[in-house]
Amino acid sequence: MTAAGRGAAEGDGGVAPLAVLVGPPGSGKSTVGRLLAERRGVPFRDTDADVEERAGKTVAEIFVDDGEPAFRALEREAVATALGDHPGVLALGGGAVLDEGTQSALAAYAAGGGAVVFLDVSLAHAAPRVGFNRSRPLLLGNPRAQWQALMEARRPVYERVSTTRVVTDGRDPADVAATIEKELSA
Repeated sequence: MTAAGRGAAEGDGGVAPLAVLVGPPGSGKSTVGRLLAERRGVPFRDTDADVEERAGKTVAEIFVDDGEPAFRALEREAVATALGDHPGVLALGGGAVLDEGTQSALAAYAAGGGAVVFLDVSLAHAAPRVGFNRSRPLLLGNPRAQWQALMEARRPVYERVSTTRVVTDGRDPADVAATIEKELSA
């Protein structure tokens, strides 16, 4: 099945996303995801929001109160659930792809014709978008150095799990969404 055909009920009774967006903080997953969903007339979903709703607190509060392992467990569950029941555009948290179970789930989704889009961005373009504020717990301390270290560790995973890569540097989010839409229609 082509990526454009995803989102309809699958033969096993499940529903799959039209597209899954992955990438580092500041790549535009939420902004581009909302625009793409609007263009395609489908719902948008962000797994970080799912985690916050389930936990009843922000991602930053989960990190502080419960620790990163607790957050990652909630995130793994949110991704697995969304991959099975969300018919629209799905944005994953930046570190979600580090989980081996999530990598396997994304591989199965892609093998079934799903589109996993790696939104790639450089530090120079991510910095103004992220603002390196306190709401990003993994970027505390020296946020630029932390972001760079995260990206060095995650880039190979983003590249491995994705079916396509779109560079967002210096691009308007609507232009990025249009590029992804063309990929989905191809």
